[in-house]
Amino acid sequence: MITIAHGEPSDATVAIVPVLAERSTIEGDPLAPDLDAVAPLLDAHRFEGKPGQSLFVSSDGVVDRVLLVGLGDEADAEDLRRAAGGAARQVNGHEVVATTLHHVGIDGADEAVALGFQLGAYSFDEYKSDASPSATSRLVLVGEGSGDLDRANAIADGVKLARDLVNRPARDKSPRALAAIAADLHADVSVTIYDESEIADKGFGGLHAVNLGSDEPARMVVLEYRPEGAEKTVAFVGKGIVFDSGGLSIKPASGMETMKTDMAGAAAVFGAVQAIATIGAAVNVIGITPLTENMTGGSAQRPGDVLKAYNGKTIEVLNTDAEGRLVLADGLSLAAEMEPDLVIDIATLTGACKVALGTNIGGLLSNDDEAADQVLAAAHAAGEKLWRLPLEDEYRSLVDSDIADMKNTGGRFGGTITAALILREFVGETPWVHLDVAGPARADKTEHYVTKGGSGFGVRTLVAVAEGMA
Repeated sequence: MITIAHGEPSDATVAIVPVLAERSTIEGDPLAPDLDAVAPLLDAHRFEGKPGQSLFVSSDGVVDRVLLVGLGDEADAEDLRRAAGGAARQVNGHEVVATTLHHVGIDGADEAVALGFQLGAYSFDEYKSDASPSATSRLVLVGEGSGDLDRANAIADGVKLARDLVNRPARDKSPRALAAIAADLHADVSVTIYDESEIADKGFGGLHAVNLGSDEPARMVVLEYRPEGAEKTVAFVGKGIVFDSGGLSIKPASGMETMKTDMAGAAAVFGAVQAIATIGAAVNVIGITPLTENMTGGSAQRPGDVLKAYNGKTIEVLNTDAEGRLVLADGLSLAAEMEPDLVIDIATLTGACKVALGTNIGGLLSNDDEAADQVLAAAHAAGEKLWRLPLEDEYRSLVDSDIADMKNTGGRFGGTITAALILREFVGETPWVHLDVAGPARADKTEHYVTKGGSGFGVRTLVAVAEGMA
């Protein structure tokens, strides 16, 4: 964790300075160099202060070296997060860094810079013999400020926890290993862990069925944060398939290469609950994560099998690679039984959502317009992109089964919608929002504050929802 605080830049060896459109700096910026003096260098690199541009220049001011970061005409909080994240990697050889990025006159600037910088400096080096993490230990926000830096750090820690869990190889994050992490998540979070026997006895039929092909026993983890005086309750349900081979409906080899990412929903729930408890938000939070592998062992469920979920509804399994909705059926049923004011599930659920929205935008479907608007607003404030898709009732017949209450696939088209229609069967009348994050849960490249690999997508949105309810 990088220490971030307001202060003076006396110990800094490099500075990060914002540049607005037409090469203008913020009036009175104590770190800004004379841009006229370095105009030939700026011209040579076509640096104009546009968003995404950056350039090192020398200075005869407080520090010898300055990283100019473009913000353009009208920077918002997300622009600051991105600028700070990209700058964090560029200055990572310096122990103490100073910045005036937060001097941009918008609400939340201090927090945005702190969060973006922490996330931009992230690297996953656990398995590298020659790891070279950032040397930066301190970021000085020059001058006074009003932002809640502790909140920014708590959210950054939650996102980084989710990234770490997603990036870790599947063999090193078995359901039992993840349950052990959950048990020590936060002192104010109580944890209930159902083992394989209890999963079967309690009727978590979806989780039990998916787990049949694996030698690693499943776990159902229930996290509860219940601060004194809280009046509202939100439940988060995260898909936790720690590795997805597709089961007997096996994926091609190339399709398995990133399937350690299939527990990104559960990772986001872990990170969000930890952050909310650290912040101390006055809202009750329930986190539910069904955890298992989806493997091809001799006892694996077969196409044509029928299972009974926790709420008693039956599902005919025609494609064992559509397993996420089976474990979520149990998690959502359990969540609805606990009678929260709102249920949000988050899952790397369908490739169809990536086809529809690409890799940077998550899909949102809901049975309640007010709940959908609430989550969309929280995501926008947090800087995470979601787009609402229709929960089309006419498509419900596509998942009708001849022998059970429903089947687990709805055909080739509208796959994100039909998957959500299955999930709706397990929430009853509870306001519910489904987040399909198959695209943004994993980044294909490093840019701004996102590093290649697990992105931690969803943590910030869930935290913002909880804070809004508080």
